Amino acid sequence: MAGILYLCATPIGNLQDMTFRVLETLKGVDLIAAEDTRNSVKLLNHFEIKTPMTSYHEFNKYEKAETLIAQLKSGKDLALITDAGTPAISDPGEVLVKRAKEEGITVTSLPGACAAITALTLSGLPTRRFVFEGFLPAEKKERRAVLESLKEEERTVILYEAPHHLKGTLRELLENLGDRKITLCRELTKKYEEAPAMNLSEAVSLYEEKEPKGEYVLVISGADPNEKKEAQIRKFEEMTVEEHMQMYLDEGLDKKEAMKKVAADRGVSKRDIYKELLGE
Repeated sequence: MAGILYLCATPIGNLQDMTFRVLETLKGVDLIAAEDTRNSVKLLNHFEIKTPMTSYHEFNKYEKAETLIAQLKSGKDLALITDAGTPAISDPGEVLVKRAKEEGITVTSLPGACAAITALTLSGLPTRRFVFEGFLPAEKKERRAVLESLKEEERTVILYEAPHHLKGTLRELLENLGDRKITLCRELTKKYEEAPAMNLSEAVSLYEEKEPKGEYVLVISGADPNEKKEAQIRKFEEMTVEEHMQMYLDEGLDKKEAMKKVAADRGVSKRDIYKELLGE
């Protein structure tokens, strides 16, 4: 009978956030897979956990996943922990969970600390609808595509960022998203936790004078739907009726449907669009 894969959330700063259930699980499994054993051994020593540990990280996540799957299939129970927070969130654990599911192995998640949710609740920004993007891609083309997609994103946006990239990222966000509201969360759950809220332009100015320290969670307001609508109207006003029609024809609409869409966009009747196209 196959073992169970336990996803164990660990503290993101304050050791008192370790749950009793995670402690019992880490003590009871056959093996703990950790993102950085040098970092995790401090946590295990603090709680007097003697369970054997192995490394599972970004650079061995595919081949090591197969080794761990084999051990699970042999009947061993395995706990997965990350450096801080919940495994499989912006974390190589995602690969192991996928493989375990494919092999029919039982996976269970033990809830606990998560930097993204902690920051969201602290932000003062809308929490009902949000999108988590993790770290922005390093590759330029992919990064531009993500930033472009966020221009019209109306949900609250959550990003992770390292201190040495923060200044550049804030400038990119301001340039691409406009002067939205942002809450910059750092040192979450620790003694010097802070979550100042400001506009992106103010954040850029702040960190021109101040050196970023610690890992950041950036919580950014979504696009204003009214501004989005106004921007679309301005875009349509700058187009000729012919260009507007061609835009929808290129999307595969027939002439009748395209004319209907153009009329709705411009707030006029289809007859008016028809006359315009005929040059009347």
